[in-house]
Amino acid sequence: MAANKVIRSIEAPGGQLCVDIFCRTDGSFGFELYRRDPEEGHGWYPVGYFSDRVFASRAATEAAAHSAVPWLSVV
Repeated sequence: MAANKVIRSIEAPGGQLCVDIFCRTDGSFGFELYRRDPEEGHGWYPVGYFSDRVFASRAATEAAAHSAVPWLSVV
């Protein structure tokens, strides 16, 4: 199974949160919110659980991400 291709990654100020905008192999789009705990050093963990939402365009995906993740409007 092929992985989603991240086409944009937006990191929050402070570097502990990140939103990835991705394209699926079927041409649909999605996004996910991730968190990392630098003191643990184990990478990024999904915390938004938005990745199952399906969008037809990158623009629609980015608009939905901005609605769902308040800090995106200040980055």
